Amino acid sequence: MSAKTISIIILTALLTIFLMVNTDPVDFDFLVATVPVSKLLVIGVCIIIGFIIGFVVGRPRKTVSSYDDDIERKAQTTDSKKELSDEDREYIS
Repeated sequence: MSAKTISIIILTALLTIFLMVNTDPVDFDFLVATVPVSKLLVIGVCIIIGFIIGFVVGRPRKTVSSYDDDIERKAQTTDSKKELSDEDREYIS
């Protein structure tokens, strides 16, 4: 097994132990009411929401590529142009 797999197994085991130890009820304040909820549920929901947000933000963006060679060649020629035109040289001097 790779180091990545072993570290994921260890972190999952530690997280499970942490959640199982924290089963005491706590008062959770909603907008209009206070409800006694298990710490296990609160921490678990926060972990799941954090995982979802991290997954959505961390995924690679889709790239759009052109299959038309003419468009790609035109883009490369305009980007690789390094010389100044005669008008630009007259303006600078």
